[in-house]
Amino acid sequence: MAASGSTGGTIPATHGFADLPPPRIEPGARQRIRASHAKHGRRIAVIDDDPTGSQNMHGVAVVTVLEDTEFASALDAPGSCAFLLTNSRSMPEPEAATLNAAIGRRLHHLAARLGAPVEIVSRSDSTLRGHLRAEVGALTEARREVTGRGYDGVLVVPAYFDAGRCTAGDVHWARVGGELLPVGETEYARDATFGYSASNLCEWVAEKSAGTVRPADVHSLSIEDIRLGGPARVAEVLTAVSDGAFVVVNCLEDADLDVVVLGLLDAEAAGRSFLHRTAPSFVRALTGLDPQPPLTSAQLRDAGRKAGPNATHPTATSHGLVVVGSHVGLTSRQVAAARGRGGFKEVELDVTAVIDPTRRDGHVATVTARVVTALQNADVLLATSRTLSRGHDALSSLDIARTVSAAVVDVVRGARAAAAPAWYVAKGGITSHDVAVRALEIRRAEVAGQLFDGMVSVWRPLRAAPEVIEVPYVVFAGNVGDENTLAEVVDTLRGSR
Repeated sequence: MAASGSTGGTIPATHGFADLPPPRIEPGARQRIRASHAKHGRRIAVIDDDPTGSQNMHGVAVVTVLEDTEFASALDAPGSCAFLLTNSRSMPEPEAATLNAAIGRRLHHLAARLGAPVEIVSRSDSTLRGHLRAEVGALTEARREVTGRGYDGVLVVPAYFDAGRCTAGDVHWARVGGELLPVGETEYARDATFGYSASNLCEWVAEKSAGTVRPADVHSLSIEDIRLGGPARVAEVLTAVSDGAFVVVNCLEDADLDVVVLGLLDAEAAGRSFLHRTAPSFVRALTGLDPQPPLTSAQLRDAGRKAGPNATHPTATSHGLVVVGSHVGLTSRQVAAARGRGGFKEVELDVTAVIDPTRRDGHVATVTARVVTALQNADVLLATSRTLSRGHDALSSLDIARTVSAAVVDVVRGARAAAAPAWYVAKGGITSHDVAVRALEIRRAEVAGQLFDGMVSVWRPLRAAPEVIEVPYVVFAGNVGDENTLAEVVDTLRGSR
């Protein structure tokens, strides 16, 4: 069952899209993609700048530690895909670049040991927030350092169809309240850290390049190229790209990306090399993964707490913990709707207290005690206060976000140890990463699937704190779904939906 407003991988024929050629359906496209991976031994490593990139995936690994053995284990088989979490969207740009370079070097060394290609995806936000220039540059230099050459091109594919994000005429669109808007006209473009003005992706790349790239330098794969020319035309366009140039990929549905990936594989077979800066939809096409239906309450029970140590934890509760850190408007509306459904005990983490060094520790201790007590009798909604605190510039705003996230981690870690919740929901990219890695100590997990078509992933922790292993962990991006989606997530976990 899709969340209200979900498009199930297809964007409505609006804004002149109906005048475009019809989608091109390549017979057996995903089987052909998987066969290519098997033939060449190809692995797919997704360097994920927050934990929400796997929202339309299932049966793939998530790794949260920078360790060669974990990378190799997660990518042990041809065609395997692993999401390597960095949380770099929460970092200052130099730190993000350093981390990406280190991972890139490790992956290229892994490819050399395997004697097989490792396709690298730099997965970031479908609403264009993130360190584009720093991370692409770092990964390019890492490849040059290890292999002696950089990439011929960088594909820019911020499409996330299930959440209503697509690209046509080089303009990136986002669905807001049922209407598609140029992304530069949405609240995401006013982000305190990663704000921008351009909706045209050629102009956006130039805007984010600090003057090193002109819009005219950016290549484009048009809808016409994809739908009329097919994989052969895609390969023709890509083989003409050199010197790490950016390529904007226009696409309105999954079938478009199937064609793009088939053409990409042909271009790579001809000796070309590409890095990919994308949102979730491209990753599923690149892996050749077929979608699966949303998970049910029964499946969550079977895969979750009854199989893990939490079932015998001496203080385990049957109730769950919802943690909300995101401050986008949609999240605040979702919190209000969930509150209206009832069944929660609410605990607020006051941001003004958290960022005041003289009040932080006492406030965190008080909030933790309230959460632990409340979990004995009810599901708990732990939310940061809804008034967004901004710094005087992008870096100071990011520092505030990290300070607040650290306080959230302290509260959740205390609740984990003292009450062992039966399930967790983390709302917001930075929040869900920090809760997973620092509060729940998840080192590796498997993506079990989603609660809605193409959004809201459920992880099955495999290596984590003992009371967390096999306990459902729901990763819920701040900018997906509609007003009722959070309430519906909780209903599913409770078994009432």
